[in-house]
Amino acid sequence: MIQALQRSMTFEEFLDWYPEDGNCYELMDGEVISVRPRGEPEEVISLLTRKVDREVDRPWFIPKTCCVKPAGNLDGYVPDLIVLDRVQLQSEPLWKKASTITRGKSARLVVEVASTNWQDDYAKKLEDYELLGIPEYWIVDYRALGGRRYIGSPKVPTVSVYQLVDGVYQMRQFREGDAMTSGRSETIASAIFPELRLMAAEILTVVD
Repeated sequence: MIQALQRSMTFEEFLDWYPEDGNCYELMDGEVISVRPRGEPEEVISLLTRKVDREVDRPWFIPKTCCVKPAGNLDGYVPDLIVLDRVQLQSEPLWKKASTITRGKSARLVVEVASTNWQDDYAKKLEDYELLGIPEYWIVDYRALGGRRYIGSPKVPTVSVYQLVDGVYQMRQFREGDAMTSGRSETIASAIFPELRLMAAEILTVVD
């Protein structure tokens, strides 16, 4: 669910304003947006969290909520799933106060489940996560909402995995049936969790 709220803020104002109403909000170019997932996206996020959590070991953990503040003062993102490093959080000035990270080193993995704001996931957030230096970023597009320039033509449900190599994201994409059509495994390859055994079809068909 994506809903813009009619108020422009700086990031500091956003933190002071943030209500404890059970909803989730992001700051995009100074605009407050309600992004609480509902229905199908919750099912996808739940499956991903269970699968990834099995691979997480100390000092890493999956927080219930976490805000990522990129460079500038008008944005603040709340990923659908994020894996954090407790050791690196010691250097985060906003973590204890507002569950917010400002350094890419504090995160190991960020996952966004594409919805009606898919343009942000494939463009703005991708660029900001890359600039922050977050090692791995997934976009789970289980409804093939993304434009053809991002997921190809014909559009089919796709998991895009971006891995940071020399400061630049390198992308690999995984789809249901890849193994049958190309001889390649559809098992999602993660540099952060090399032992993860997760098939693209498990994610992309969870709500079918």
